[in-house]
Amino acid sequence: MKIRIVISSIVLVFAFACQRGATPKPRGYFRIDLPAKKYMPIQEGLPFTFNIPGYSSVSAYDGLFSDDTDAAYWLNVDFPDFSAHIHLTYKTVENNLRELIDDAYTFAYKHAARAEAINQLRFSNENSDVHGIIYHIKGNTASSIQFFCTDSVENFLRGALYFDSEPNKDSLAPVISFLGEDINELMESLKWNKKTN
Repeated sequence: MKIRIVISSIVLVFAFACQRGATPKPRGYFRIDLPAKKYMPIQEGLPFTFNIPGYSSVSAYDGLFSDDTDAAYWLNVDFPDFSAHIHLTYKTVENNLRELIDDAYTFAYKHAARAEAINQLRFSNENSDVHGIIYHIKGNTASSIQFFCTDSVENFLRGALYFDSEPNKDSLAPVISFLGEDINELMESLKWNKKTN
């Protein structure tokens, strides 16, 4: 009887030792169908105009800072198919350009604690007198792209891309890249207008 138990134990050990262990599969994400790019200008009595893609819309900012004199020109570019928004805030330059640029830098670098890297790229369009910086923020951060544009004399426009979902750099990477092209188009097509009061 003891011999049977020993032999059975040995056979069971060899039987389970030879089985292959389960290998975990990499996590998959849903395929995202990206629409074709087609741009149209937006201008609604604003001190600026720029192009937006056909799959987006413009909405008024929610008015949290209604005491700001320029808040009437704050708006969102909404991308409902991607649950994303570009929040745009406009400020009049009144001998405070350095402060506005420092604020834009501070807002971008608030994500440094969670960011893997923050890349800054200078932007300049001499024909439209638009100059600025775009910040590409890598990692699982609340905002992946931020930017500002100015003519250094009168106008300052700051933007930030946000998603209505938990940040996940792997699943959002294709959409961030896709919307990054739209932000580039916004900056390249940006023109300053006279304010209407």
